[in-house]
Amino acid sequence: MKTLKHFVWQLAAATALTASFLASPLSAQTAFPTKPLKIVVPNAAGGAADITARTVGQKLSEALGQPVVIENKPSAGGIVAGEMVARSEPDGHTLLLISSGTAVSAGLFKSLPFDTVKDFTPVSKLASFDLVIAVAENSRFKNFSDLLAFGRANPGKLNIGTPQVGTTQNLAAELFLSTAGLQAQIVPFNGTPPVITALRGGSVDAMLDILGPVMPQIKSNALRPLAMLSEKRAPSLPGVPTVQESGGVLAKFQAASWNGLAVPAKTPRDVVQRLSREIQAVMEMPDVKKRLSDVNLYAQGSTPEQAADILAHDIRRWGEVITKAKIDKQ
Repeated sequence: MKTLKHFVWQLAAATALTASFLASPLSAQTAFPTKPLKIVVPNAAGGAADITARTVGQKLSEALGQPVVIENKPSAGGIVAGEMVARSEPDGHTLLLISSGTAVSAGLFKSLPFDTVKDFTPVSKLASFDLVIAVAENSRFKNFSDLLAFGRANPGKLNIGTPQVGTTQNLAAELFLSTAGLQAQIVPFNGTPPVITALRGGSVDAMLDILGPVMPQIKSNALRPLAMLSEKRAPSLPGVPTVQESGGVLAKFQAASWNGLAVPAKTPRDVVQRLSREIQAVMEMPDVKKRLSDVNLYAQGSTPEQAADILAHDIRRWGEVITKAKIDKQ
């Protein structure tokens, strides 16, 4: 009898131990979310970054069962938003909208109140958006080949307008000229509207900018797109070739803007993975794809590892362009 009782006791103990092992992974999971989430956007309301954040935030709220608040903190280089998130509690409830601009800032500023790589963990890419080279409708350049031919035959005489020095568009223009072997003037303006005004007024020969803000001018035939800087033609402008299609030294050229989400670096891995899974699912939703494509953004979720690779690649790439173009650090 004693042996039987001893056996039963051992069996019960083993069962309890097994149950504790099975339960441990669950108990180790971080409770998330436990309160409303916040996405801090380093741009003003109404732009591509804000539209992306609000579109994703609404769907993420539905998936996680908690409100998602969008907080706009525009500043030079996204410094205010970045510092705010870097110093927030690393529990997954505060996210930062990162972008190619985040990568540019890492190389453009002498110092930042955070380390772009060490202080954040990328969660997922959200969207990419095309860059376009365009001219006024009455321009002598009827196609991209015309512009290249003029630039090569007339060193220093081609003028290309872009937004401010250090923006992705401005650096993409520097990269384009160096890759193409062109000697031309890049003329920076305080934003896209002044670039368009200068182009239509004949102050510059061409412009390089994000497609979205320029699209209304293209649709009204005030501007003519010559080439896309992306690897593939833009779905909204299938008749416009890519820079790559010109071949030669530009056969592998490509440049694009993107945005994504990140959290403070010490956020638990299971929380990062949960957020990434939910965001990737959101980016596959037809209505989300449609909402973003309407403003020339292309929904593209990713794993945390893929998002980190994109950020690291752009930090290296744009840092090299800044150095080569001898752009003064701010």
